[in-house]
Amino acid sequence: MRLQGKTIGYFVAQEVEELEFWVPLMRLQEEGAKVISIGLSHEKIRGHHGLEITPDISIEEAPKADELDGLVIPGGWAPDKLRRSSGVLQLVREVHAQGKIIGSICHGGWVPISAGIVRGRRATGTSAIKDDITNAGGIWVNESALRDGNIVWGRVVADIPDFCRELVAALAEQK
Repeated sequence: MRLQGKTIGYFVAQEVEELEFWVPLMRLQEEGAKVISIGLSHEKIRGHHGLEITPDISIEEAPKADELDGLVIPGGWAPDKLRRSSGVLQLVREVHAQGKIIGSICHGGWVPISAGIVRGRRATGTSAIKDDITNAGGIWVNESALRDGNIVWGRVVADIPDFCRELVAALAEQK
């Protein structure tokens, strides 16, 4: 259990891609991490394919950056809602400033883009956000998963195993 004692914030909002939410979340738990799902509110949300998810806490109740070891941002249409929250963007910026791991898969890249932390970095995600990454000053790379500094990127649902391997490795290496 390589992530024993680590606490990971995991964003969730309406229309999240359920596989990009549940699979990495369970993989982090399997490695011993405490995972806290953070929603825009306490309200139950419906994922992209209809599954219901109730966040553990709202963004207003989210732990401070120094209380987290990392953050994860799944895809679907949830990131378009998450990036409109000043609280979400502030937490992402603070976690990033502390050099902690931020994982983003598929459309999840919209949140780091809106947080202004992509410039000069290699990044991936669904090809639908390629222009967004480029316009934010990032370097879009067509790879299943990659790490650039403290940000771990995953491309799409089919790449979840590669994303999980890279995410767990990055979190395990972090002091």
